[in-house]
Amino acid sequence: MRQKKLTISVLAREADVGVETVRYYQRIGLITQPEKPISGYRVYPQASLDNLRFIGQAKQLGFSLADIAALLQLGEQQCAQTKQLAVSKVNIINNKIKDLKSMSSALQLLIERCPSSEAAQQCPIISSLSQR
Repeated sequence: MRQKKLTISVLAREADVGVETVRYYQRIGLITQPEKPISGYRVYPQASLDNLRFIGQAKQLGFSLADIAALLQLGEQQCAQTKQLAVSKVNIINNKIKDLKSMSSALQLLIERCPSSEAAQQCPIISSLSQR
């Protein structure tokens, strides 16, 4: 079975990202750019596709590109440091959840204060948001 040549467009399609995303990740050092042969198109190694998939998975878990760069540098041999990054990310996510719940409760209170009739003199939601 013959493997596909991973040109930038094929690489991007296989990783479900745009070509500009691949170029951006190259510029910031998340993936390496292969040499351009005299014959034309750069051909990327399978490792580039693996890295792009890793980046996508890590982004879905909430890791920033800086975090992802650190994870890629740590590699599989640095489990304790990787765990520290993951624990830190969980703490950040939990704090965001707490903040979102607080925001939701505040909005729910405003909604409950809002009369159901269209002819209200003043909307309590707008009034509350306008207060300093």
